[in-house]
Amino acid sequence: MASSFEKYQKRRLISSYFSVVISISLVLFLLGLLGLLVLNSKRVADYFKEQISVTIFLKNDAKEVEVTQLKQSLALAEYTKSSEYITKEQAAEEHSVTIGENFIDYLGYNPLQNSIDVHLIADYVTPELIEEITTEISAKDFVDDVVYDKPLIAKLTENVKKISFWILVVSSVFLFIAVLLINSSIRLSVYAKRFTIKTMQMVGATKTFIRRPFIWRSVRLGILGSIIAMIGMGVVLYYLNNSFTELKLIEDKLLLAALFAFIFLIGIFITWVSTYFATQRFLNLRTDELYY
Repeated sequence: MASSFEKYQKRRLISSYFSVVISISLVLFLLGLLGLLVLNSKRVADYFKEQISVTIFLKNDAKEVEVTQLKQSLALAEYTKSSEYITKEQAAEEHSVTIGENFIDYLGYNPLQNSIDVHLIADYVTPELIEEITTEISAKDFVDDVVYDKPLIAKLTENVKKISFWILVVSSVFLFIAVLLINSSIRLSVYAKRFTIKTMQMVGATKTFIRRPFIWRSVRLGILGSIIAMIGMGVVLYYLNNSFTELKLIEDKLLLAALFAFIFLIGIFITWVSTYFATQRFLNLRTDELYY
């Protein structure tokens, strides 16, 4: 009979530990995913910004040396990510493919102009900075016009600011929720042992001696939960990086290592603090208060 009861207690204990580990790992996994979103939100925004091009149309009488100098100055400019010179013949060919017919045959001449498509570094894709850059380029005599999508850039800049703000707000709220959920799981685990805590105290054990095994056990559960969460994060990150290679999600390995270390340490820290205060609470209660 005693053996059956011991087995029952052992199963309950294992079940309790399992639920705590699962709770910790799920919460930390979701927190880690949010951390990945925070770290890569700027990278994603920068990727879309750098897809926007500024097109410089050159006059037909522009000298070759002037065009060459402009291409070289653009290539060396601090705001340029990439630039491409497109002749009017290339532009006509691309346009013919787009519309499905050779429009030059109807017009008898090529109305298009030589141009340079410039993709800017993301930090320079703001309405103010692009306006400065285009004004400087437009001042050259051999430049006919400089064209870019002003409404799109203004909208993109506005939306990036809003999204960044709300990501930070949601991250802060979710971190608070994560602390509460892990704390609740640990408190329930300690609550099941409240009579053991009080018995040890009544036979003369010090508070530090009583707390130590509970804290060490919770920290081990926190480590296990953190490892499971980090494995899940690694799988998701691997999948996303293979699906969206152009975003280069694993390029900044130092930041990713810091995020994984944060998840690992936060799992240990929250379980340690939660167990400390949970055991302290039951140590300070009278025996008759343990039933409420």
